[in-house]
Amino acid sequence: MSKLISRIFITAVLIVSFQSFAQEDNDNKSNIQTYTPSKLLDKNQWDIKFFNNLYTETKDLFGPDGTKRTKPRENYLTSTVEVFTGISDNNRVNLGVIVEFRSNNIGGRNALSVFSFDERAAITTIAPSLKWQPFENIGNFSVQSSIHIPLVKNETKNDVFLDEAAWNIQNRFFYDHTFSNGKWQLFTELNTQYFFGKEDVSTTDNLGRRTTIEGSFASNTFILNPGLFLSYFPSDKSTVLGFVQHTNRFGDFTQDFTTVGFGGKYQLTDVLNLEALYSKFVRGNATGLGESFNIGLRALF
Repeated sequence: MSKLISRIFITAVLIVSFQSFAQEDNDNKSNIQTYTPSKLLDKNQWDIKFFNNLYTETKDLFGPDGTKRTKPRENYLTSTVEVFTGISDNNRVNLGVIVEFRSNNIGGRNALSVFSFDERAAITTIAPSLKWQPFENIGNFSVQSSIHIPLVKNETKNDVFLDEAAWNIQNRFFYDHTFSNGKWQLFTELNTQYFFGKEDVSTTDNLGRRTTIEGSFASNTFILNPGLFLSYFPSDKSTVLGFVQHTNRFGDFTQDFTTVGFGGKYQLTDVLNLEALYSKFVRGNATGLGESFNIGLRALF
């Protein structure tokens, strides 16, 4: 099924690119060219994103020797809504909120079964966020700071993991550079997260019986996640891109993995644009090996 979806995705990206050549308008840049993640909103401007990530895996790497093993398919859907608005006269401060919904299942079911929402599904985190431009003379560098408040009490139930139950503080550093011909753009991101506040707690009653309340595997860990994205603009209304990302978790639990992928964006209207991405987990330690399919819709007004 993954090969079929990949072919459909590639075909869709090519169709969008070829159609865009016939609709070129170089007088004005579109939102996908102007409003990269590094760019802040003007005062009273709004940015609303609805993004869906479907991750599915059939292998993992565990053990001291990094043994690869095959297992029944596991599926993880993360749907994210982000709402940001500009609040400052100098257009250097944005306020927003991020809400995540997840639907996960295990046991060898097909990837699209997560849309039945019949195993574990819930709104798992809410994150008040601040996006700001540290340096007035570097408009293409910005920082997004969020505190993710967990709404999950039990990370794993009936062997199905839902989400981390720990709080986390996240800082994302964005920078982009558009080359002189305007057709190529390099975007870099460094994502950092610190997880805390949900540890195992043991109590003993009057009869000497000991009870342990399970915490979070993520507590007292730190994530460092750099990413590099190279975009090409066939026209002012479309882009195709390739990317590589690496994630390292340090602390009480350690893991790392690397993903590579490709995708595209298309400006549907003056307000709406569509994004589609595919990524493959190519290596890792203490992690699953799978692939993800992503689609998002963005409204900017």
